[in-house]
Amino acid sequence: MLPRKSIIPEEFGLPGLVSRMPRKPVFRDRVNKARFIAKNGSCNLAHKNIREQGRFLQDVFTTLVDLKWRFTLVIFTTTFVSSWLLFAMTWWLVAFGHGDLYTKRQNGVHCVTDVKSFTSAFLFSIEVQVTIGFGGRMITEQCPIAITVLILQNIVGLIINAVMLGCIFMKTAQSNRRAETLIFSRQAVIAVRNNNLCFMIRIGDLRKSMIIGATVRLQVVRKTTTPEGEVIPIHQIDVHTESAVSSNSLFLLAPLIICHVIDKSSPLYDLSAMELQCSDLEVIVILEGVVETTGITTQARTSYIAEEIQWGHRFVPIVTEEEGVYSVDYSKFGNTVRVATPLCSARELDEKPSILIQTLQKSELSQQNSLRKRNSMRRNNSMRKGTGTSGSLRRNNSGLVSPKVQFFTPNDAGQNLNAVT
Repeated sequence: MLPRKSIIPEEFGLPGLVSRMPRKPVFRDRVNKARFIAKNGSCNLAHKNIREQGRFLQDVFTTLVDLKWRFTLVIFTTTFVSSWLLFAMTWWLVAFGHGDLYTKRQNGVHCVTDVKSFTSAFLFSIEVQVTIGFGGRMITEQCPIAITVLILQNIVGLIINAVMLGCIFMKTAQSNRRAETLIFSRQAVIAVRNNNLCFMIRIGDLRKSMIIGATVRLQVVRKTTTPEGEVIPIHQIDVHTESAVSSNSLFLLAPLIICHVIDKSSPLYDLSAMELQCSDLEVIVILEGVVETTGITTQARTSYIAEEIQWGHRFVPIVTEEEGVYSVDYSKFGNTVRVATPLCSARELDEKPSILIQTLQKSELSQQNSLRKRNSMRRNNSMRKGTGTSGSLRRNNSGLVSPKVQFFTPNDAGQNLNAVT
């Protein structure tokens, strides 16, 4: 038997409809790439196979400052205890060579009084280097070598104190502690500002003490391949900002919005909204300045990947004037609002300026339509309320209708009843 044909024509069937539907361009999935700079500013970089380890010992002070606190404290304690033990052994040898350990001499003949064992020599070493001086043990003028050892231990002790205490002070007053109060918005936005497509972030300072000479630098890090076939895994491209062009530094009194105009020199010039989500670029933001209270240069860093860049959004204002004082609401620091923004790239906007005009006109029409809908809804609600009240008044007044009144009039043929209302 022949198969029975379907009642629905083939062109209106599901395969036919699917084949005629317009297909969106398919972009490749974004490769999951490790961040170069974490959100807290730490560098995601590991150094391996370093053969010249001796270079770290050439800069001992910086190496000690860069170490973690537990290693610094261990080195601090070990250095002092080792120096005390070393000079305790030296004092014990001096006493042993002079014969103070096994013979009883008159006062003033011993090199060091009351040094009769290694324990007493160790206590005397601590007293000399730390300048405690309990008074039980003291050096005499009978041994010139003991005087030489005393001078040598004082010099070595001062050097150790200067290096170790300076290292502790520098670790305590490190500039990255001040950078903890310099904050960045969690998201970056791309929107139209002054008829240009712009990349924007928001920065702020939580402390009242200002950052002097604050500067902001933006870099785009991405994997690129040169025309010669060379692969650059971390290609850093500098990005200019409006603040860098107009002035040398920022006056970071209140939170500021850093704006980068996406022009022909920008690495974001050829990226549209959909292509941005598929790209593997990373925008690094570096904020530098001098701490007002300490005079130490500090640096705060963060980065934004494609998922953290919102296309068609704008930061909400957070600075208001209240009773003659400007107030900053940090609860809205990272809040954004959706605005009309073309989804095409900045290059397409430069080639076809009408796209921006059409987008703005559509947004204006949509705003007007939404405003009309709101007004019509308000009118309908008010009319419903009005009809509801009039209907209730009618229902309430229905009992007040006057009854029919009957008048009787005599006729020649008889009496007829005429009801007159």
